[in-house]
This record gives sequence, C-alpha cells and structure tokens, in this order.
Amino acid sequence: MDGQILNLRRDTDTRMRHSARPYSRIAVIGMGSWGTALAAVAASAGRDVRIWGRRPKLADDINVKRINTRYLPEAQLPEGIHATTDLAEALDGAEIVLLVTPSRTLREVCAELKPHLPKGVPLVLCCKGIEQGTGYLLSYLVAEELPGHPVGALSGPTFAKETVLGHPTAATIAFDFRYVDRLDPHESPAARLAVSMSSSVFRPYISDDLVGVEIGGAVKNVIAIACGMMTGAGFAENTRAALIARGMDEMKFLAEALGGRRETVTGLSGAGDLTLTCSSMTSRNMSLGVQLGEGKRRDECFDGKPVVVEGEVNAVSVVDLARRLGVHMPISEAVHAILHEGADLSQTFTELWARPIESEPRALSIRIAHPSAVDQDRK
Repeated sequence: MDGQILNLRRDTDTRMRHSARPYSRIAVIGMGSWGTALAAVAASAGRDVRIWGRRPKLADDINVKRINTRYLPEAQLPEGIHATTDLAEALDGAEIVLLVTPSRTLREVCAELKPHLPKGVPLVLCCKGIEQGTGYLLSYLVAEELPGHPVGALSGPTFAKETVLGHPTAATIAFDFRYVDRLDPHESPAARLAVSMSSSVFRPYISDDLVGVEIGGAVKNVIAIACGMMTGAGFAENTRAALIARGMDEMKFLAEALGGRRETVTGLSGAGDLTLTCSSMTSRNMSLGVQLGEGKRRDECFDGKPVVVEGEVNAVSVVDLARRLGVHMPISEAVHAILHEGADLSQTFTELWARPIESEPRALSIRIAHPSAVDQDRK
C-alpha cells in the first residue's frame, strides 16, 4: 500500500512538472474597460501585450500615463502594455488574440482583422452573446469569418474594475479540444493561455466545453435584467434567488440543446457569472432592470445616455434561438416581451409566477394549473 501511495505521488509530481508553455506576446482587440483589464492581467503575468482601439488619445494616455483615462481612470496599468490604433502593429508577432469588442460589432471587427492575422493564431472571445438574426454563437461567427484559427472563450464572474485593481478573480478558458489537444492537453491553446494569464490574483480554469461557456455568458445578462426589474419593483432576496436558480435552469437546457454540458453551467462561466451579474448595480444589465422596475421609460434610463446593455440585445437573440430549438425559457421570454414587445412589466411577471406548477426535475413530468391563473381566468 505504501508503495502504491509513493508511486501515485511520483505520478502527480510528474504531471505537475509537465507545465504548459506560456504565450510570449498577446494582442488584445478592444481598448474598453474589460480589454484594458485583460491587458493588465497579461502584462502583470509577464507577457508582452499590444492593445488596439480606435481612439488615438486613449492609446496615448495608456502609453504615456499608464492609465485608461476614459474607462478605468482609477487604475495604474503595469509596464508591458503598448497601445495602438494600428491593427497591423497590434497583431505583429501575436501568438494569441483576445477579442474584446461588443458582440454586435464582432463580425465587422473580424473582417478588419483578417488581412493582419498571423497564420493559425488562436482567437479568444472575451465578449458574450448570440448573433441576432443568424442565431450563431459568437465562436461560430468568428470561425465563419476567420477560418483556420482555433477559437475559444474566456468568461466568468469578472467585473473589469475589480480585476484591474487586483482583487482575486477566477475565470474559465474554453476551447474545443482537437485530437492533438487530447493527446497533449498541456499544449492546447486553453492550457497555454491559462498559464499565460495566471498570477497570484488571477486564476483561470480550463474547459473543453466551448458551447456551454458561451451559453452561460449570453443568457446570464438576460436573467440579470429580470432580477433588476423585480428589485426595482420593490421585491427582495427571495425573488432574486428564485430567478437566479430558475434562470440557470434555462441556461442548462439551451446549452444541452446545442451540445453543451449541464455541469459547465454550474461553474464559473454559468452560475458564477450569473450570480455576480444579478447581484450588483455595477452590472449594466442589473442596473437597466432596476430602473425599468422603478417605472422609468427606456429612454430615461442612465440619465438619458445611450448606454449599450448587452442583455437587451441578447434578449432578442437568446429567445429567437430558444424558440427555433424548442427550448422553454419563460424568464428570458418575459424580459424579451417587456423590452421588445411593449408588455407591461407588472402584468408580465404576475403571469410568470402564475404559470402551471411544474416538477423541478423535469423527468417527473408533473404540470398542474396554478390557482392564481385559475382565479384570473374566472374574473
């Protein structure tokens, strides 16, 4: 027995010594708050980072002052980050590329990247969503626009400000594992990027379920708007906890319908990100929901400023995709109806709560008319 334990320890030590090779140069496409935070994480881990954006003054501020004066003025950035508005310069010598642009502009940005991308360089989605109209996951969109490149995603409960200020943060890095990645997982893009980004305060986890990770990131924004609406309407923690739990159920069934795994949705990129986004006004999705729940019109939210809220866009694409796949997502449907069909917020959530009583394990297959709904029908 002692010999077996000793051999097990030796095997473990051998696996630990077989470390992945970090990427030396990382390109970050997008100079917003999350792009800047990821650039800071990579530079703090010892990588050479090029970050690209469209604003020359912002690039100058990052290079000279070491501060993103527009999006993260409270954070001093580490050495090792070079900002540029020239895509060719940003991508020159890049060994991996992080795509940190709004999901709605991703296809356009991919077209701009194409002439400058090094051959076969892995591409990592750091934005979340489903393309409106096509119903494509963003990884499929990127693979269509930029064939010949491994495509992955980095996702999790990660507010940019907290990340860049060095608060301990964890995230999932997911790629579809090819045959060669199964043979030598330490050389997979997911493992190499995880090592490249790791530090005493940033902890990545590795996944081979790209679909599951992407679905978690897209749906959680929609559920966060629902939580915000109910909070703004005056309801408390019971309501929010119920929406989070049942919202995660909607994530699981949509992920499964597309070939993802339920266990992925219970991890950082699903449950973790969902809990964070549904619990803080730092989230624009939660904030929008709260303001609408308080009775503000959409054009009055955020003091009338044209703030882009990913969940507002995703509500359309998520619900369209779920309907095409025959996946029942009542919370997402309620958000979609309020935001895009002019439905009354109070009435919509009353109807959501009065849906037929169901079994929580769906295999039990129980469905009973809810008394509230029956009473409403009698009136």
